[in-house]
Amino acid sequence: MSAYYPSSSYAEGQPVANDAPATDPQANYQTAIPGDVSTAVKDLLTSTKRLQDMLKLWSTQQATEGDVSDLYVQIGHEFNVTITAFAYHHIDLSDLHNIPTELRTVLEHCLSEDPSPEILETFLPDLRKVLFRLLKGLQSRQDPWRSALERREALRTSPLNLE
Repeated sequence: MSAYYPSSSYAEGQPVANDAPATDPQANYQTAIPGDVSTAVKDLLTSTKRLQDMLKLWSTQQATEGDVSDLYVQIGHEFNVTITAFAYHHIDLSDLHNIPTELRTVLEHCLSEDPSPEILETFLPDLRKVLFRLLKGLQSRQDPWRSALERREALRTSPLNLE
């Protein structure tokens, strides 16, 4: 599996090069609305669900290691989009920055084995721990994000705003 972000830029909330195929409609996230946390989180969580489904297919030889790897790269891209969206609202996700590395480690160990449902069952608990930590980390940012939206809306509708 290839790395999907330079270690220095994703932590700073900067866009990074994307390894996803150009035909992927989500590949060009520069067209996304800045700070669109809802869409970024939805896309990320949808892809993590797809990863679990893809691993089930891999375990029965209905998907390849490359299919899993491609989805991991997509998750990495969506993780970066999510980091950037939260950063737009000045919400720090630095405690989650190691999630992609943890996910990669679990996937590398799993995919180094011959595909089988038994092998997948061996690695699913570790995979679910990583994904659960991601989910909980995102959930813990819901209130700060809502507050940021409320502040932004209050500033936008303020009579002192001369826009």
